Amino acid sequence: MNLDEILDKIIEFASVYGIKVIGAILIWIIGSWAIKKIMKGIRVVMTKRDYDESLQKFLLNLINWILKILLIITLLGTLGVPTTSFAAIIAAAGLAIGLALQGSLGNFAGGVLIMIFKPIKIGDLIEAQGEIGVVKEIEIFTTKLTGLSNKEIIIPNGALSNGNIVNYTTEGTRRVDLTFGVGYDSDIKKTKEVLMNVLTSHPLVLKDPAPTVNVSALADSSVNFAVRPWSKAEDYWTVYFDVTEQTKEALDAAGIEIPYPHQVEIKKQG
Repeated sequence: MNLDEILDKIIEFASVYGIKVIGAILIWIIGSWAIKKIMKGIRVVMTKRDYDESLQKFLLNLINWILKILLIITLLGTLGVPTTSFAAIIAAAGLAIGLALQGSLGNFAGGVLIMIFKPIKIGDLIEAQGEIGVVKEIEIFTTKLTGLSNKEIIIPNGALSNGNIVNYTTEGTRRVDLTFGVGYDSDIKKTKEVLMNVLTSHPLVLKDPAPTVNVSALADSSVNFAVRPWSKAEDYWTVYFDVTEQTKEALDAAGIEIPYPHQVEIKKQG
């Protein structure tokens, strides 16, 4: 092959593939610029809507990779490389990964839903999946709670987002439900007055909503009173324990009996 033939081959190759290569380069430059603009716009929208920071990073990385993969497939198609096989491989790989990580993907989807709709936030006292605790951290796959006995509780986000959530913090106040029983010989009006005095004198019991004291049941050995003070969510346990202790002291001071089981010893006469 002489020099003229080599030059003819080079010219022929350049005429066939040169335009494709130039087009691919232009597509890469324009595509990369467009991806940066798209990512910047998405980041601004997420920031304005106050998306969780960890969710922002994860979603931005995911979207960035998806856009780059689409750009690479477009480049290969421009150069004349068949992209049907690439699409089939990506689809098969996605299906295999989805089946292998079915539980993890469910937890990821649950985490995304929690971060978007925000039924809970860090610092909330919640009850979910049979556990009660303060939300410590909301991650992509799990949510961490600090239990009432200072134990760490980890709940998968899939189960958390699909189950019932009781949020004790959202409304800002909580009703403390207490029941006290007194003897049948006790005066009902006097007992209600003593119980109400305990509630109204406690500095953490709210005046609005007002506390209530009502007869709730005529039990076998006692008249039961439903005592219902309200408090701020963070003062719940302080009010619960204080009112329980102060009620016992107040009833004793007023001479009102709190009945308890008695064991009667029967002596046999010989």
